[in-house]
Amino acid sequence: MKYHTRAFIAATGTALFLSAATVAYADGSSHGSASSVQAARSAVSASSSATVTTKSGPLGKILVNSKGHTLYLFQSDKTNKSTCNGDCAKAWPPLKAQGKPTAGGGVNSKLLSTITRSDGSKQVTYKGHPLYTFADDAKAGQTNGQGLDAFGAKWYVLGTDGKAITKTSPSQSGGY
Repeated sequence: MKYHTRAFIAATGTALFLSAATVAYADGSSHGSASSVQAARSAVSASSSATVTTKSGPLGKILVNSKGHTLYLFQSDKTNKSTCNGDCAKAWPPLKAQGKPTAGGGVNSKLLSTITRSDGSKQVTYKGHPLYTFADDAKAGQTNGQGLDAFGAKWYVLGTDGKAITKTSPSQSGGY
């Protein structure tokens, strides 16, 4: 009797789950291989990668996530270190990734990286700035968090050069 490992991938929502099962075949036939397990792991890893891209609008060309939601920096953060946790992270959800972040159009991939947060998760950074979305940006392209002073410091969108854009949007709730 031979034993083979098969990989199964199940998609639920935006998450993928990987499990491996050992299956015995009485007829000695060959089904599955270690490479199929590795391929399944790669699929899960790739799907967990965050994408940072750009949008142009009243504030200029700014960074957004793969769904078009505006990305912000927190002035209280230190280079490559997030200081936004607890209630702060609920209002300003960190952009997290399990794999290497992906650069979309207009984003310098050399400026993209990740850091390890206090809870052990990985957060995407751009030119050393940890990236966040804003819970009150209900639609893609909104910039309702621009210039807000919350949790002890100001929040600003980032330009493609990795610097804070500090001007205010003429229509913050309208979006891009």
